Amino acid sequence: MKTVSIAIAGTILAAATPSSHRPMFWGDHGHRIVGRLATDALPSEMPAFFRQAGDRLAWLNSEPDRWRDEKEQVLEPALNLAYAYDHYINLEDLPPGALRARNRFAFLDSVRVAGGKTPTVGLLPFSILELTQKLRVDFRQWRMALNPVERAWIEQRILDDAGILGHYAADASNPHHTTKHHDGWVGENPRGYARGPFFHGRFESQYVGAQIAIDDVRPLMRSAPRTFPEVRAAVISYLKESHALVPRLYDLDKLEAFSKENRNLEHKRFTAERLAAGAEMLRDLWWTAWVTSK
Repeated sequence: MKTVSIAIAGTILAAATPSSHRPMFWGDHGHRIVGRLATDALPSEMPAFFRQAGDRLAWLNSEPDRWRDEKEQVLEPALNLAYAYDHYINLEDLPPGALRARNRFAFLDSVRVAGGKTPTVGLLPFSILELTQKLRVDFRQWRMALNPVERAWIEQRILDDAGILGHYAADASNPHHTTKHHDGWVGENPRGYARGPFFHGRFESQYVGAQIAIDDVRPLMRSAPRTFPEVRAAVISYLKESHALVPRLYDLDKLEAFSKENRNLEHKRFTAERLAAGAEMLRDLWWTAWVTSK
């Protein structure tokens, strides 16, 4: 009876999970690079407990992908289905002004009214924005805490929220996470780009894991820490910057497919630059949350 129940649950999950957006991500290696470099690049004015938590923040960067546990998906699909859409945004499918919506629910309403498919357009900008706000609240509570025991508890909350924010900031640095062409080109394809599937995994998991080291990325982090006057505007700009590189990503793959064996320097430079962009953005979101938490 148990075997039958699990089989039925698996069938329900397969039907409910958006097949066009199966779990795809930088892979643990790339996420750890982003979290570690973001911590290392923080200004000395950041609280010491935070700057000293680089290993923990790097490890936490992959946490939302760990929630996609395959055994858990068979037992109950609620967790995976709730957060699957937080990892990406299909910018081509958005009606004008949609990202100015007050919250994720108003955003989905605007997409639905325009005839788009919800929630499969993705929710990545709201994931980043919401977690940055949570972190700012955490820091504000930390500043006000007088009880040393409670302050220590708040520090743990800060690190957890900051690490999870790191995951989505890192996802957004990969052009695949900003487009409907997330795992192979869809629709008209005049340039003969890879159709997939598995391009996403070949790029950010297999290739990055085999060919990219943290010291390949570190020298490319060149911008000084920024404080964003408007976090939403900064997040949207960051996503558009990444999205503009979708053709470049596909051109490189056409030149030589991303794989564990690919040692092309153009591919390495492009990938390291995107990881550096993710680390810089994450550092700046953390820094902004701290500076504006007064």
